Amino acid sequence: MSYKSPLEMFYHWESTKPNEMYLRQPIDGQWKEWTYKEAGQEIRKMAAYLKSLNLPEKSNIALISKNCAHWIMCDLAIMMSGHTSVPMYPNLNSETVKLILEHSESKVLFVGKLDDWASMKPGVPDNGIQCITFPFYSEEGYPVWDDLIKDVEPIAENVVRDQQDLCTIVYTSGTTGMPKGVMHTFFNWSFVSTLAIDHIKLADSPQKFFSYLPLCHIAERFLVEMGSLYTGGSISFAESIDTFPANLADTNPTVFLGVPRIWSKFQQGVLAKMPQKKLDLFLKIPILNNIVRKKIQTALGLIEAKNIFTGAAPTPASLINWYKKLGINIQEAYAMTENCCYSHVTMREWIKIGKVGQALPQVDVKLAPDTNEILIKHEGLMTGYYKEPGMTAETLVDGYLRTGDEGSIDSDGFLQITGRVKDLFKTTKAKYVAPSPIEMKISDNQDVGQVCVVGEGIPQPIALMVLSETGKEKSQSEIEESIMSTIQHVNTTIDPHEQVKKVIIMKEEWTMENGLLTPSLKIKRNPLEKQYKPNYEKWYEAPDSVIWN
Repeated sequence: MSYKSPLEMFYHWESTKPNEMYLRQPIDGQWKEWTYKEAGQEIRKMAAYLKSLNLPEKSNIALISKNCAHWIMCDLAIMMSGHTSVPMYPNLNSETVKLILEHSESKVLFVGKLDDWASMKPGVPDNGIQCITFPFYSEEGYPVWDDLIKDVEPIAENVVRDQQDLCTIVYTSGTTGMPKGVMHTFFNWSFVSTLAIDHIKLADSPQKFFSYLPLCHIAERFLVEMGSLYTGGSISFAESIDTFPANLADTNPTVFLGVPRIWSKFQQGVLAKMPQKKLDLFLKIPILNNIVRKKIQTALGLIEAKNIFTGAAPTPASLINWYKKLGINIQEAYAMTENCCYSHVTMREWIKIGKVGQALPQVDVKLAPDTNEILIKHEGLMTGYYKEPGMTAETLVDGYLRTGDEGSIDSDGFLQITGRVKDLFKTTKAKYVAPSPIEMKISDNQDVGQVCVVGEGIPQPIALMVLSETGKEKSQSEIEESIMSTIQHVNTTIDPHEQVKKVIIMKEEWTMENGLLTPSLKIKRNPLEKQYKPNYEKWYEAPDSVIWN
């Protein structure tokens, strides 16, 4: 079977619906729109400009920016110009910027919508790399996109890349260690996008996408960028954190992807306006039930959403059930950068809460016999890690991707993630503990914003915790009673050696800025443990069950 590439899909919509809106970007509170034809002209002109630079064939071209219309246009222009894109997270420190640019040997760097380029700029190697800045967010000292393409003749032909050409190198954010460059070909994008869009039935009509999670992350790029290209859909963007709710409500996407932290924030926003007891009461009254549900769906901007996904990290079952009562059916999904975001998804017609869905078409999944590590095989797996043949050989074994995740598969083929193979730790009792399932149970408590169960070097596990916004509003005694009630319940459901001995409540939230969260909002266990491990023994020996750090 042949699969059309992202470029071929863009050409199709550019010719068949040139005057329909493709990209929609809020600038200073006003929406700026690009039709497929208008976006195509900018893409074709920038591709022509890049070709005029006479770079070595199939050079790597980096892109660092928050989500915006020119991120999409830039990515397509790099493809069209015959080169390979290297997208980077917009909140990296200068050291990581330098590491990625030097490791990838990028020849050009697009600098886009950023909050603090001044702190990142020292990471740009002083080796003649050309920097180009985006319109609306121009960085001083660099040529601006609009000025560069002003008098350029656009590429007229529909350039089609070889399917085996390297399309992109995606440097993973990583919960441990330094980023690794995951290589994906044009075939990989063509294969996974065609099959996934068809399976989820998104191609039945043009879809509206809302882009706010980092586009350099495989999930956002796959669902939003590739989703728009393979459905003939449109993309709207968030302007800022402050305008996010209004931008989302104004867009009313038909497809939406959230991560656990986002779903938790949405929940807290709803409960701030309507306390749980009042909400429960209204939902029990038939006349009010539909009115309240539609009002909340409209306020969240999800009134038109038919496919609502969650991923990147486990979402507590209690949170999914809470949304279900509001008529918002969240579909769990599971994938990785290394398998091009193509593995498992829950269909909206058949949801098993706590399971991440069934395998997508042409996905071969099995569990390693000794560890229950999830092994994935299909034609769209990465070709390897850039310049890292050793790590590639360790990760791709006999055609299967070793995910590092532990799981189980039920009789209907639904996959459940039970932990990380590498996250296992051993207490001083010489017993291994898998923290993820325990953390999921603790997260059912709405006072808990973030939790990480640790225990290396002490007899029993302890739980490091950051309070949610709801929890922060309660008194110390209320929190201690709430948390210990949850811990006591959780301890009755797990083996004695896994039972949580102490809870340590942190004053400082774990964020991307302090290096304890990935850009996809997963906890970086290694840096967190490095920071707090010297205190484990002291906390464990303290007399109180709840310790305020």
